[in-house]
Amino acid sequence: MGAQQVQEAYDVVVVGGGAAGLSGAVALSRARRSVLVVDAGEPRNAPADGVHNYLGREGTPPAELLSAGRRDVVGYGGQVVDGRVASATPSPGAGAGFRVVLDDGRAITARRLLVATGVVDELPDVPGVAELWGTDVLHCPYCHGWEVREQGVGVLGSGPLSVHQALMWRAWCEDVTLFLGTAPEPTEEQWEQLAARGVAVVDGEVTGLETTGGRLSGVRLASGRVVPRQALVVATRAVARAPGGLGLETEDVAVGGHSMGRRVVAGPDGATSVPGVRVVGNAGDLRAQVVSAAAAGLAAAVATNAELIAEDTGRAVASARSRTVAGVFSGASEAEVSARVLGVRHGLEDVAR
Repeated sequence: MGAQQVQEAYDVVVVGGGAAGLSGAVALSRARRSVLVVDAGEPRNAPADGVHNYLGREGTPPAELLSAGRRDVVGYGGQVVDGRVASATPSPGAGAGFRVVLDDGRAITARRLLVATGVVDELPDVPGVAELWGTDVLHCPYCHGWEVREQGVGVLGSGPLSVHQALMWRAWCEDVTLFLGTAPEPTEEQWEQLAARGVAVVDGEVTGLETTGGRLSGVRLASGRVVPRQALVVATRAVARAPGGLGLETEDVAVGGHSMGRRVVAGPDGATSVPGVRVVGNAGDLRAQVVSAAAAGLAAAVATNAELIAEDTGRAVASARSRTVAGVFSGASEAEVSARVLGVRHGLEDVAR
């Protein structure tokens, strides 16, 4: 990042250059705000072959989408730098903004922060899973189901939602095998559902994956048996990343007794417990896909700009008042002068009423 120039101060610093962060940066740049995007270059979907369910961008390689997003930001006057935010802390004084320190030691100030740092996926501790993650080891049928629709798919049982996961993937694939592993014994009703949908169930500990030519070919059990499979579905635990120093509130997210991970607590339009900081994308919504993350980035950018407009207006009024004799500047006085000089009412007349 050494050759990339940055200013000393920005209206908004966006931490993270994925779909959410870049979408917010484009909107803010188009609103004529000074914007800096700091991106560590570690997108969650980097191993995937394409982005899906994104209207007009179906199948676009993730790196290509992000490259186009960077060009959009720069095209509207924003800046994008490669690197990390080492820390971000509120500056002393109400409404003073934030001090942001980059990993190369440079310090800048920002009036607002948009945190789009994403998550880290914690994978099952099974040899071979990490190496095939995002290609043949999958987690989301909406992201990958169509691509493996005619293949033999395995579901690695690990928790109370494993049966649900197997039944869900059965909607995309006819050949589904549930490896019970450490998952609870299915109930009588669940056994009936699995049988009715033709989902095979295999007992025993999964000890590794077999590959052929770098692609998954089978799931190996502790007994030594290898069950041929071309894709394996796992349940991950996603943990939000966030810059140190902000004190953002986090919480665990669980569904059906299964821990999906930990997210930054964020309300409407990404608002957090820290004034001036909004969180977008997977860091605040573990289920967000690329298109919904981008939409969240836009919504947060609009809300951020509204705050800045209100702040700018307040400062302008305070500055105008400071330049006049006490009591002279008011809505009524400005309206009177405007009517005399221009023959039209000044908008401040309504404020004075």
